[in-house]
Amino acid sequence: MLRNWLPFLIYGLFASGITGLMLFISFSLSTRAPSKPPPQRGLPFESGVSTGVPERQRFTIGFYLTAMLFILFDIEIVFLYPLALVLNKLAWFGFAELAVFIGLLAVAYVYVWRKGALEWE
Repeated sequence: MLRNWLPFLIYGLFASGITGLMLFISFSLSTRAPSKPPPQRGLPFESGVSTGVPERQRFTIGFYLTAMLFILFDIEIVFLYPLALVLNKLAWFGFAELAVFIGLLAVAYVYVWRKGALEWE
């Protein structure tokens, strides 16, 4: 039983070790930094132009809708990979299931497109 989980355990330990090492290096380097940074450091700086005091910027609802749609379609596409792996074993049933899934994605995409949710204003 442990033999099946050993690669995942090694991967988890490796990922945790890298994360811990990065945190350790970050904290050890931050102690060498000046304790009081200059006031200009907190101001936004973009493309060589200082924008001055930052204002609270409000995002339109279209921004959030586009982000949620991206996440939704991205997660649905992730489900295609496992289905593609076992498609050969599932034969025609798997093909029909894949066709229905892609059809539903296409219908949802066309619906969102016609509603104008993909238009950036």
